[in-house]
Amino acid sequence: MNQQNIFKRNPKLFLETAAVVVSLLLMITATLFGTNLIAPWLWGAAFIIGGFSKAVEGVTKTIQEKSLNVEFLMIAAALAAFTTGDYAEGAVLIFIFAVSGVLEAFAMAQSEKALTSLLKLAPKQAILLTKDGEKVIAIQDLVINDLVIVKPGQQIPADGVITLGGATIDQASITGEFSPVQKLVGDSVYAGAIVLDSAIRVKVLKDPKQSVVQKMIDFVAKAQSEKTQSETKVALFEKIYVYVVIALALAVMFVTPVLGWLTEAEAFSRGVIILVVASPCALVASITPAILSTLSHSARRGILIKSGRHLENLLKIKVIAFDKTGTITTGKPIVKDFFVDTGYDQQTVLYLLVNAERQSNHPLAKAIVDHYHTIPVVKMTINETPGRGLTIEQDGRLWQIGRFDHQISDAFGIIHQQAISRGETLVQIICDQKLIAFVSLTDTIRPDAIQAIREIKDLGLTPLMLTGDRHETAASIAAQVGITSYRGDCLPEDKVQHIQSFKEKHQPILMIGDGINDAPSLAVADLGIAMGDGTDVSLETADIVMMNNNLANVPYLFRLTKRMKRIVRQNIVFSMSVIAVLLFANFFGLVVLRYGVLSHELSTILVILNSLRLLSFRRKKI
Repeated sequence: MNQQNIFKRNPKLFLETAAVVVSLLLMITATLFGTNLIAPWLWGAAFIIGGFSKAVEGVTKTIQEKSLNVEFLMIAAALAAFTTGDYAEGAVLIFIFAVSGVLEAFAMAQSEKALTSLLKLAPKQAILLTKDGEKVIAIQDLVINDLVIVKPGQQIPADGVITLGGATIDQASITGEFSPVQKLVGDSVYAGAIVLDSAIRVKVLKDPKQSVVQKMIDFVAKAQSEKTQSETKVALFEKIYVYVVIALALAVMFVTPVLGWLTEAEAFSRGVIILVVASPCALVASITPAILSTLSHSARRGILIKSGRHLENLLKIKVIAFDKTGTITTGKPIVKDFFVDTGYDQQTVLYLLVNAERQSNHPLAKAIVDHYHTIPVVKMTINETPGRGLTIEQDGRLWQIGRFDHQISDAFGIIHQQAISRGETLVQIICDQKLIAFVSLTDTIRPDAIQAIREIKDLGLTPLMLTGDRHETAASIAAQVGITSYRGDCLPEDKVQHIQSFKEKHQPILMIGDGINDAPSLAVADLGIAMGDGTDVSLETADIVMMNNNLANVPYLFRLTKRMKRIVRQNIVFSMSVIAVLLFANFFGLVVLRYGVLSHELSTILVILNSLRLLSFRRKKI
């Protein structure tokens, strides 16, 4: 993010920066003129040009909020110095204040860069495939089911599916994946991702306004505009504190001379210094830049947090509930083994199974077909019974694949029961109502799941797995990833009840899931995280979205949030300490106005720079 781009996006910042530069030049010129009659006019011009923006900002906020603010304190102090004839002091004071404001704006722009970088991801044009050929149109003119051509180096214009061709695609800006991925016909693609090597044809499946990248922009924009509970408390404190500072300054100005403690000149000078050094600028800036930096850093890593409030809620979490399928596991089953009872030809049964499953859209059927893709294609007529499976009549026999009533031999029943106890998913082949074969499948555990669970435990959090799978399957997966607390055979309402039981025990709980059946749980939990390739319902319901489906982001996010909390505490302690030291020094007359202003504004800048360290946070224990 260079300065030119910042100025282009923020013309107001450009004008403020220009005013600061002009004000500096006028002050230098006034200094060169010394006691010349023109010098006061130059100091006055520097005062007006340098302080105009802050004065307008202070008056506007005062009118809108119907209360005084820190800008009012600083302008009042500068006017007080200027009206006493100390033109140089007043101009320098307002100049330092203006410089601080510009530097703060630059720093805030740096912490908000997640949104501005996301805006670049949203493509502006698309190549629409029409009957007459290719036509370049605006993104907003695309509709669902349109076919678009995406050439090498171009952005995919809308979320969709590849219908022709294949390409290497860089989707790091969407999912946070470091390496480009290979996409083929039938694979889903995201708007904003970049095609690297070959042209592809994409069928639009979502309105561009509902694309993943647009949701990312909306989520981050909303998160940056919402105030957290801590920010709200500080804003309320600021409103009260400003009046306390004014009352203290007026007391020093007008009461101490009456009591004979100070001369009128000394009292007025120290009162003006109080207006400056007691202003809570640094305190006000202690929280927001830290939160914005955290949101920005998270978005860059593929973690979308819909509100800064969720960062504060994350710090309260004690239990993390995981869905199994699609969260701890990939949700993509693979064939583990194939068993056939004695007396039946294994090859014949396998041929029938694979060719029947080729006509089914069930995920388990796809896994079987992919595994046995070398089996020759044989046409056959099948009937599908919803909730049960497939039925085939062949050579005078009734073949059933799935969940049908059956008998089983004792010996084969032992093998069947052993597979169930291992937590494997079974596809059963039944011939004339007798179970004669089955395929065992297992869900693959995400490669980062075991390490993520270990790190979660190290953070003092309790992992819990909730799944609709059988108890045996739940036990097997839980044991592999190191989870000791789990619940199997859970319907969506069962998951909700388990989560509510933890909340009733005052154990704040986080739910992580990806499917439609997880949406109620995500909504009822204290905090909900959805995996990025989950359903639209889950993405809308969740408070946080992991775009790259990387479970390692969960402990990482907890560490980042703890770091944010530490930095906010550092900022608050530092800002209050600076105010206390300056006030104490002023009590003994040890603070000169311009140095008081410099110390005060420098503390504000340091607080913001401390918050910006969160932008470069690295994976490490805190």
